[in-house]
Amino acid sequence: MSRIFSIEQLTNAVKTILVREHLSNEDAHILASHIVASERDGTLSHGLMRVPDYLASLRAGWVNAKAKQQISPTTTPFVQVEGDNGFTQVASALAIDAVLERVRGNGIALLSIRNAHHIGALWTDVEPYAERGYVALNFVNSRPRLAPYGASGPLLGTNAMAFAFYDGNGGVISWDQASSVMSLGEVKQYALRQQPLPSGVGLDHRGNPTTDAQAILKGGTLLPFGEHKGSGIALMVEVMAAALTGASFGFEDRSTQFPGAASSNAGQFLIVIDPAFSSPTSFVQRIANLITHLHNDPEIRLPGKRRRINRENSLQNGIKVSEEIVSVLGLN
Repeated sequence: MSRIFSIEQLTNAVKTILVREHLSNEDAHILASHIVASERDGTLSHGLMRVPDYLASLRAGWVNAKAKQQISPTTTPFVQVEGDNGFTQVASALAIDAVLERVRGNGIALLSIRNAHHIGALWTDVEPYAERGYVALNFVNSRPRLAPYGASGPLLGTNAMAFAFYDGNGGVISWDQASSVMSLGEVKQYALRQQPLPSGVGLDHRGNPTTDAQAILKGGTLLPFGEHKGSGIALMVEVMAAALTGASFGFEDRSTQFPGAASSNAGQFLIVIDPAFSSPTSFVQRIANLITHLHNDPEIRLPGKRRRINRENSLQNGIKVSEEIVSVLGLN
């Protein structure tokens, strides 16, 4: 069973919940908008089901509800943000004007955020730049939940990345993925549905392969996609998001000292490029030609296509929310 809500209803409901946890109206609205955007687009693993994770980290005292993010006053392409142990999405939103100023003047901007928590989808951070005609890449590290190729226990995070660009036809193409075969949020969905996982997703606490989602969530570990290839990507994200920003490495995470905490105090590194600075030819036309070429196979599914279809449906018909989530969020 499920119920239908408008985007505005859900955004206001989530915002109200977060304000009760002492976030400011502005910060709560930013987070609620990101969460509901994921639900709207069918990215359920980072949508409403993750609200309890935000609340758990706040209530544990692990995240600073009153964070005052500080943007360093530099004139270089680097925009550095001290997150004050708040949420990364808020820091990223507050820095967008500074990023746009740098990319317009230099052709590139690099957003470096440290000491912050990112539980949500990463595509919501990069699509606003792609909509303006830029190319954007995003990297976020997290506490260890992934066993690199050959290891039997968690040494790196499921370190995620996202990429987005203008499609030359009024839209955006983007992808967002963890370095693991399956994101932690997706594993939680399997656990909620009490369904077995596909083989090759993770190991139990003894290092043995398992298809039990609960075994992974309770002391187990996830595996990288593409074996050694995914391990390399996870290591790259660790360097980009933690080493380059001055943020905590995943292995330096202290969340276990805060019972119930569900997030990682880590880093984000976002790169925004203006193609007009890098190529003598029209980027928009070249992208349009590329997309036309790819569609020579009518069965192709470009990254983000499913999300765009879900978005249009949600905008027209509202968002379908399960009774279980309705109950958890108190949306009666």
